[in-house]
Amino acid sequence: MQRPESITFKMILRSFLQASAMLDPRVQFRNPTMFLTYVYTILAWIIIFMRPTYNAFDFSIAIWLLLTVLFANFTNRLAENLGKAQALNLRQKQVETNAKVIRNGEIISIPSIDLHKGDIVVCEVSDLIPADGIVVDGLATVDESAITGESAPVIRESGGDLCSVTTGTRVVSDRIAIKVTADPGDSFLDRLVALIEKTKRQKSPNQISIGIMLSFVCLILLTVFVTVKFFGWFAGEGEGSYLSVIPLIGGFVCLLPTSSAALWDAISIAGLDRLVRNNVIAKSSRAVEEAADVDLLILDKTGTITLGNRIATAFIPAEGYSERECAEIAQLASLADETPEGRSIVILAKNKYDIRAPNIQNKNFIAFTPTLRISGVDILDGNDKVLKSIRKGAPDAIEGYIRRQGGHIPPKLFVLVQSIAKKGGTPLLITSGKDVVGVIYLKDILKGGIRRRFSKLRKMGIRTLMVTGDNPLTASAIAAEAGIDDFIAEASPEIKLQRIREEQNRGRRVAMTGDGTSDAPALAQADVGVAMNTGTQSSREAGNFVDLDSNPTKLIEIVEISKQLLMTRGSLIAFSISSDFAYYFALLPALFASVYMVGGKSLFQTLNFMHLKSPESAILSAVIFNALAILGLLPVALKGVSNEPFFPGALLRRHLLVFGLGGIVIPLIGIKAIDMLIAFLEAV
Repeated sequence: MQRPESITFKMILRSFLQASAMLDPRVQFRNPTMFLTYVYTILAWIIIFMRPTYNAFDFSIAIWLLLTVLFANFTNRLAENLGKAQALNLRQKQVETNAKVIRNGEIISIPSIDLHKGDIVVCEVSDLIPADGIVVDGLATVDESAITGESAPVIRESGGDLCSVTTGTRVVSDRIAIKVTADPGDSFLDRLVALIEKTKRQKSPNQISIGIMLSFVCLILLTVFVTVKFFGWFAGEGEGSYLSVIPLIGGFVCLLPTSSAALWDAISIAGLDRLVRNNVIAKSSRAVEEAADVDLLILDKTGTITLGNRIATAFIPAEGYSERECAEIAQLASLADETPEGRSIVILAKNKYDIRAPNIQNKNFIAFTPTLRISGVDILDGNDKVLKSIRKGAPDAIEGYIRRQGGHIPPKLFVLVQSIAKKGGTPLLITSGKDVVGVIYLKDILKGGIRRRFSKLRKMGIRTLMVTGDNPLTASAIAAEAGIDDFIAEASPEIKLQRIREEQNRGRRVAMTGDGTSDAPALAQADVGVAMNTGTQSSREAGNFVDLDSNPTKLIEIVEISKQLLMTRGSLIAFSISSDFAYYFALLPALFASVYMVGGKSLFQTLNFMHLKSPESAILSAVIFNALAILGLLPVALKGVSNEPFFPGALLRRHLLVFGLGGIVIPLIGIKAIDMLIAFLEAV
């Protein structure tokens, strides 16, 4: 995926124009704090227009109150425009092309927009894949760099979990037939674009709860300021009050948590966009926040920890058979096995011994099924009587089959099977009749750098649990090689789902990474479900994240971004709350100057610790700084606070300290500087 466009002058100008259009009260009402600011800004302008005389001081405050609202709208629009750049990049991948469709046994060319679910499309070298689908025939390498950004092509073939193809990718070699699984406008790419656009406006529970808290703060401050004004009137200073209603409005807005409230949505949007830049699509803001608390990652093995396909690497004959004979019988037993493993057996026999499948007239193929875990062929005579039965399958399945035939497995082969399993391989037994011919050695290939990535997860406090259908010895070897903390062997989808529920009942936050159809229930149950783009359609629909890179440890980036998002929010809230102390030093002397005087002397001069020029200058300086603070903190909201590899608690404390002290010191300096500038301009 291309990187997002940078902030340009054109984008800034467009965001400001859109910010003006967002002054609709129905839009402002979504943010209680900024809505209150919006209401009091309107009240200030009404008071100004109702006055017969012009007051430059009140007019300046009203202008900067309006800019405060516009700046808040601008931050959200700029963040959303940056996010829409991601969606635009994805939409540009959707190129209309002609598709070669099989209709009535013939191949015809039609526009890709006319394809419908169920159509069979043929794609050859250099063809763009015109629609989402699954490979139903053939094998090809596919360039998915337009979607994932990865330059290395990937294998897509019929059978197994590596059969899904996506619109806009390109066939690099060979020829495949694809069954279309999505109607026009409903492709995976269309849904990703919709997800990116949709998640921008969703509010997470954390946002809602903080919004409620900020609303209560606003109500408390409103009560205080109304009380101050009425106290001034009660004290007999009503008509001769040093300050009027508009300065009170300005002071009230300054003490509201406008900085954090204005940037709240921008922080969430920017966090989601950082995920997109890491080739992860989040389906909800809630999922992003829950990722910060994940302490257990459950992974499938095949296609997740390993490259996906176990490959036949050797034929090991039993006593009385040669290696070539073992390969010939293994190839016959695998002709009806459409899985990648079955095909690798046929290819190994062909490449290593130049064995071609014999032309047998009367035969009955036994197709491989996950339930039986056996495939083979029965060779028949002219009367359809079985002359020889050849089988290949998992050791326990073959053992049961052999016993039913009245045979047994030699003890030496049991030792060999266990030896292969201990090395992390997968052994398959081959039989002819009731005799065991030998063992096929299937090897799992781990994804590059997987052990180092799991080690990083462990340092982040996240345990890893591998769930696989392999036997315990194979699972143990793979777990040890990959650096997995624990594993469950011979697991069904039901066992996987049950384990997730058990961990959740213990109070753990569980993440699940998977790519197969059997992973879909577990992905839906997990608190954080990361589906791989190379996986099946059902798994991608079930997860609340989609990883376009299909990296089983992408949870590292998801957790880091989630923690960074929460720390950014906490840091800006700390800045906003602590800045109120600075505003008190500037505002309280000026505000109480409107309440009463001491011996004809304004109380402002007694309480003016910052030596500000006048009450008017103090309030105007605070209002100006409050508006500019929103723009000043915008880069922090978009980029996020630094996320070095410290312990999360220590890192959060450090950010709270920096932003807490900064929230006191920076406003004091800023307000004083603006006050000096105002004094200079008045003198000129």
